Amino acid sequence: MTVARAPLRVPHRRRSLRLRGFDYSREGIYFVTICVRVGDHVFGDVREGKVRLNIAGTAAANCWLRIPVHFPNVSLDEFIVMPNHVHGILAIHDAGDNLRVGAQHAAPLPLPGPAPVDVHAPAGRHGSANRHASPIRGASGSTTFPGVAPGSLGAIVRSLKSATTKRINEIRGTPGEAVWQRNYYDRIIRDDRELDRARRYIRSNPARWAERGSA
Repeated sequence: MTVARAPLRVPHRRRSLRLRGFDYSREGIYFVTICVRVGDHVFGDVREGKVRLNIAGTAAANCWLRIPVHFPNVSLDEFIVMPNHVHGILAIHDAGDNLRVGAQHAAPLPLPGPAPVDVHAPAGRHGSANRHASPIRGASGSTTFPGVAPGSLGAIVRSLKSATTKRINEIRGTPGEAVWQRNYYDRIIRDDRELDRARRYIRSNPARWAERGSA
């Protein structure tokens, strides 16, 4: 399967770019961008080239870091919570792999297809409307959603959205209020060069935000 090249920077109001026919539950490394529904400073702001997370932003970061708790075959790499979006890299491993939960770096995994493709956090590795179906706990304790393949990238993103929305609304006292845009953006990372590029993009996000007002 040929994967088309796409830019890392994502306009914050665009339709989903799911790769048609691709199995997003398969082993691989993915770069994701998830944007808030409304507001430029939901999670904090950028000052002097650094992200300063507020309590909602801290909640979003903590929920990201807990992804491997709910999806044991997932390891996390670089990520960042920006004032109005989240960038992150995660790896979905074969269920039989012996993973160190929460591993911060995952080597690129080979994905079938002809030519390699390019891919897109830091405050670092510790920095419409949610109308999706509610998550359901499987027998193994994993999070699943009706109509979404268990353990797939879509299930992981929906679980993250659900958890952060619940926590942020608890903090704000705004039950049921939407936090995230309906869709999200993803890229399939095919090799070390793309992984390095995605990491550099994520780390340089605060500097670009300071220059342009968004990144």
